[in-house]
Amino acid sequence: MAGPGTFSDEPLTPSGRLFLQPQTNVVIHCIVRGKNPFDIDSVKSAVKSSLMVQHPRFCSLLVRDKNGFEHWRRTQLDIDQHVIVINNRLDKSGNFLDESQGFSRVEEEEDDDEAAVNQYVADLSVSSPLSTDKPLWELHILMAHKCTVFRIHHALGDGISLLSMLMASCRRADDADALPRLAPEKTPEFKGGKGRDWFWLFIVIWGFLKMVWFTLMFVTEFGIRSLFVSDRKTVIIGGDGVELWPRKLATARFLLEDMKAVKKAIPKTTINDVLFGVVSSGLSRYLDHRTPNALQEGLRMTGVAMVNLRAQPGLQYASLLNYRLLCNTTFTISNLIGPLEEITIAGNPVSSIKVNTSSLPQAITMHMLSYAGRAEMQILVAKDIIPDPEFLAKCFEDALLEMKEAAIGTYKA
Repeated sequence: MAGPGTFSDEPLTPSGRLFLQPQTNVVIHCIVRGKNPFDIDSVKSAVKSSLMVQHPRFCSLLVRDKNGFEHWRRTQLDIDQHVIVINNRLDKSGNFLDESQGFSRVEEEEDDDEAAVNQYVADLSVSSPLSTDKPLWELHILMAHKCTVFRIHHALGDGISLLSMLMASCRRADDADALPRLAPEKTPEFKGGKGRDWFWLFIVIWGFLKMVWFTLMFVTEFGIRSLFVSDRKTVIIGGDGVELWPRKLATARFLLEDMKAVKKAIPKTTINDVLFGVVSSGLSRYLDHRTPNALQEGLRMTGVAMVNLRAQPGLQYASLLNYRLLCNTTFTISNLIGPLEEITIAGNPVSSIKVNTSSLPQAITMHMLSYAGRAEMQILVAKDIIPDPEFLAKCFEDALLEMKEAAIGTYKA
């Protein structure tokens, strides 16, 4: 790799600068749990040969010029500075156990193990920013928990591009030479015939006009809501400085088949529509639990949803997705399509993949990622506002099951 000075500095994009602002200084966390303990040398070797470290941003320092503008500056990459190995076991509060405590039990309950890793990541989200003395990424290996945590600053790329880059270093468990699939392969359909040319031209023009109209409507609504409207005060809404408050992290689990069953029962519905229905119902359940008989009819809460604008869902090089936080919102949510089949990383079969981000100026953020027929949602909360995120996760799970039962009833009817 070329040393410093060989390449000219590259200025950050506007999106990159957005993720360096105090309230949106976001680090993406990707938790990969293996079926076996990770081999340190194999992991380092995989990282060294990966597409990730070949990308300029992953081997560049963040620097500021005399005018305060940020730039990427190429540097020599030392893998050992980025791989952090944790040997001791963690308890459910995220505290380290000594060796006798950590390994006295041959097997630990999976839920306790997950809770320990979740709390470790929750603590990282508010107390451990990435150092600018090295490129803005790290890999934490929790040996006792068979788990690795990728920490990547959001200025390096968005969730879709970073997940694609990670998957380029993985292989399918059923085919060691094949890359993971992030979307089913589709055979293109060719529709010919001169008689249809004018019809398809009309469809394209009509679609373009609808896009322009709805874009104007949504931009206008965005502006009005940003300037004049805010969510009502509820027990789950944050306040000034909430991004600095201590966090807890819980996981809600879903089956994609259950989501597809609901999707099938409602015409012109997407999986994202089902997800938002689950979130709406789950939040209603939680609010009714926290404030019995006080849930107002027609209560409206606003969330920030991340949208992928790319045409192709497969593996892609890193690029940045522009979005801005909507003022006075209650939560942030995103949904990523993960591998369709089980995969391996550094030769280790992967049992689960979960993603989340460091704290945002909201009391709750939710990130869902699918993997091999399952979907897991990471729910990061300010624990002084939402002290029981595990119950909130159950509210989401129960909401989907109830929707599935209603969908099955629709089929039978």
